[in-house]
Amino acid sequence: MRRVTPMTLAVLFVTGLVPSGGMTGPLPDPETRFPPVEMEAVKLGQLLFYDPILSGSKTVSCATCHHPRFATSDGVSLGLGDGGLELGPDRRPDPENVPEQRIPRNAPALFNLGATEFTRFFHDGRLEQDRSRPSGIRTPLGAEMEKGFKSALAAQAMFPVLSGDEMAGHYSENDVAKAVRQGFLTGENGAWAILSARVDNIDTYKQTFKKVNGSSRPVAFTDIANVIADFMAFEWRADQSPFDLYLRQGTPLPDKAMAGMSLFYGKAGCDSCHSGIFQTDQGFHAIAMPQIGPGKAARFERHQRDTGRMRVTGHPDDAYKFRTPSLRNVTETGPYGHSGAYSSLEAVIRHHLSPVKALENYSISNATWPKMSFEADNKLMRDTAERDAIAKANELPAQKLSDEEVSEIIAFLKTLKDDQSLVGRLGIPQKVPSGLPVDQ
Repeated sequence: MRRVTPMTLAVLFVTGLVPSGGMTGPLPDPETRFPPVEMEAVKLGQLLFYDPILSGSKTVSCATCHHPRFATSDGVSLGLGDGGLELGPDRRPDPENVPEQRIPRNAPALFNLGATEFTRFFHDGRLEQDRSRPSGIRTPLGAEMEKGFKSALAAQAMFPVLSGDEMAGHYSENDVAKAVRQGFLTGENGAWAILSARVDNIDTYKQTFKKVNGSSRPVAFTDIANVIADFMAFEWRADQSPFDLYLRQGTPLPDKAMAGMSLFYGKAGCDSCHSGIFQTDQGFHAIAMPQIGPGKAARFERHQRDTGRMRVTGHPDDAYKFRTPSLRNVTETGPYGHSGAYSSLEAVIRHHLSPVKALENYSISNATWPKMSFEADNKLMRDTAERDAIAKANELPAQKLSDEEVSEIIAFLKTLKDDQSLVGRLGIPQKVPSGLPVDQ
C-alpha cells in the first residue's frame, strides 16, 4: 500500500474516496463510477450528436453548442443556436434567418456526465432522476414525459431540440418549430416524433438501430436520446488528470499546485460547494453572479431576470441559486457562470472572494460574445433594483486571499485537466448518414 500523507488523507476525506476511519485498502476502481456502455450504441450516438438532422431547420447539431474545439462548450458567454453560422466566438447571424435572441444560459461542459453522481441537469436542475415518477425522471414536461429514457442524462440531451432558440427554430419556419409553438412536444404528432421519423427514414440509422435495439421496430426518440447519452458518457469521461493520478497512485503534483490544493480544501473553503471527486456538491447556491443577456423568461414575459432554482421549486429561498458546476477541465471551459459573465478563470475566482462587490463593479467587458449584439445584453445590470435583489440573495461570505494564493489555486485547478478527454476518444466524424454538413 502506498504511503498516505495527512494532506492526501484530507483530500480523500473531502472527495469521499475513503471513510473517516482512515485508509483501509486501495482506492475504489474508477470503473465503478461509470456504468458500462456498448460500443455499437456509442458509435451510433456519435453520429447523431454531430448530425444537424435533429434540429428543426437541419442546420444545428448538439455539437454546435458543445464542440470539442471549445472543451465541449461553445467558447462564448451566451451562444447563438438556430439562425447562426460558424462556431464559437466566430458565430454570426445568418442574414436570411437572424436569431431572435441569445440562448439564455451558458452552454455547460459535458465532462463525466455519465458518472453515477450526475443525476441533476441544467443550471437550475429542472431535470433530475426521480424514481417516484413513471418515467423515472422529473422534467418540465411533467406527466407528458415519455417513458424509455434510460437515464436523466439521456433525457436532458434531448430537451434542446424543443427550444426555438437552440435547435427547434423560429416561429413556423419548419415542422418541428410549428409543433413546439403549438405545444405538441411528445406523443404521436409531437416534435420528438417528427425528429424520430426523420432518423428512421435514413437507412443507415434504421439498420444500425436494429442492431443496437435487437428489434426492427421504428426508431423512437428515446432510442436516439439513449445512444447520444452513451456517446457523451464514453467520449468525455475525464478521470485521468494529474489530480486523479495523485489520488490513486500518489503521483506528485507540482509544489505550487499542492499549495493551491491545500487552500482549496482549507483556508479558501472552495470545497464547501466544490466537493466530491468531481468538485461539485450537485447542489444550488446563490453567489451574486452577474446576470447578462436575455434572462430566463417565457416568450410572453418582458424581463431579463433569471432566478435560477426558484423557477423550478417556486420557493423564494431558492432565488438566484444555480447548480454547482464540476471543475474538471475548468481551465478550458470558460466563460464561467450560468450567464457566462466571466471569460477569465482568475476573474471568476476573484468574484467568489467578494461576490457583492464584484457584482456592483461588474463590467460586461468580462463577457465573450458571438458576432451579434442585442439590446438586452447588459440591460439588467443597469437596473439597480434587480442588481440589489441578486446581491441580497448572496450566501457566499467575502474573504481575503493574496495574489499569490489566487495563483496557487489556479495552479491546482490546472491539475484537473485531462488531456485525453479534451480530444475525445472517437473524435469528430467526417460525415454523417443524413449527408448534412458536420461542424469540424
